[in-house]
Amino acid sequence: MARSTELVEIKTEDYYIWHDPETSTVFFRGFLRLAGIEEYKPVMDLLLGALEKSPNFTINLRELQFLNSSGISMLSMFVIKVREKGNVNLALQGSEKILWQTKSLKNLQRLMPGLKVEFA
Repeated sequence: MARSTELVEIKTEDYYIWHDPETSTVFFRGFLRLAGIEEYKPVMDLLLGALEKSPNFTINLRELQFLNSSGISMLSMFVIKVREKGNVNLALQGSEKILWQTKSLKNLQRLMPGLKVEFA
């Protein structure tokens, strides 16, 4: 796994996650199936670091083909952290063509009613 020192991207053969500070968006691409929440800590750190830079924040998952249950748990914990912060406008962008996204992203709105979920 290659990471920059500022943790603005994580790139492997299976997935690529990067933060674009100009659009305040973290993009996910590929197949993300790490073993357990501890392995997702670098991803959570990247999200939290990006969150600190803007109160309007988007996570674009449209090119993330697969996310296992540990990854969905990590996203849930992130949404709870955002909710607790209280002053963040969070949007999730998903794809209608990817089944896990249509099911899971709407469930995250239950954790944070102000969460904006957009499908394309």
